[in-house]
Amino acid sequence: MKKNMGNLDRVLRVIAAIILASLYFLNIITGTIGIAVFIFACVMLLTSITGSCPPYGFLGINTCKGKKQK
Repeated sequence: MKKNMGNLDRVLRVIAAIILASLYFLNIITGTIGIAVFIFACVMLLTSITGSCPPYGFLGINTCKGKKQK
């Protein structure tokens, strides 16, 4: 997978994932919606660790600084 996420994008995703997971674990968001939010937080964390977001690739978005890819 090609990296297509910049550092700011990755940091913001980690922060959002921590907040969403905290809401789930503190029982602020519960039930089916809580599980969906927790899974979404896990996906955000995984994509920020790998530096690659599949929807970005599909849409042609690249927030990574450096050489432009063709």
